Amino acid sequence: MPIAFAFIKMKGEKKIDNQTEPKTAVKKRKKTATDYAIEFAVKIAITAAVIVILLVFVVGIHVNHSNSSYPMIKDGDLVITWKIGDVTNGEEIAYESDGQIRFGRVVAGGGDVVDISDSYITVNGYGVTEDVVYPTSSDGAIIEFPYQVPEGTVFVLNDFREDTSDSRSFGGVALTDVEGKVIFLIRRRGI
Repeated sequence: MPIAFAFIKMKGEKKIDNQTEPKTAVKKRKKTATDYAIEFAVKIAITAAVIVILLVFVVGIHVNHSNSSYPMIKDGDLVITWKIGDVTNGEEIAYESDGQIRFGRVVAGGGDVVDISDSYITVNGYGVTEDVVYPTSSDGAIIEFPYQVPEGTVFVLNDFREDTSDSRSFGGVALTDVEGKVIFLIRRRGI
C-alpha cells in the first residue's frame, strides 16, 4: 500500500499501545418539538428586544392630532421620527408639550435672538429663509419680542402660523422634550 494512502487511513484511527482502533461515529440526537419551541421562543424574544430598542432609542412613531403643522403634516397622519442626532434650523420636529406630542419647525437654537415684526421673522438680525414663506405674526404671543432663546432649548413655530400654540406661547422647547426630527409620514386621511 502506498505511504500516502496509509497515512490517510491511519488518520481516522486511534492508536493505543501499538493497536489501532477504529473511530466510532457520534450519534446526533433528533430534535424534539420542545427543542423547536424553545428555538422559536428565543428568536421571538430577540426580535422583540431589537424592536423595543429601536422604538425607544432610534425611531419614534406618532399620530398627528392637530393641524398645527398643516400643510406638511395633516390631522391623522402617521409620523415617523429619527431620535439620533441634533436638530438644526428648518427641520420639522416632534416634541412633547403639556403631555401631548406636537409637531413644529425649528427656527432658532439656544442663544439666538428671535424677533417677529410685520409678519417677518429674524434670527440674530437676519431674515429666516424657508422653503415656503409662512406669514408669521406676533399677535397672540405670550412672550415678548425680541426673545433670546435659552441655552438647551430650540424656538419652534407651527407651519400653520395662525396657530400660536408654539414657542410664541411657551418659549423655547427643551432639547430633552424633543422626540426627534420628522423623516417620514404616511397620509391616512385626505389622500
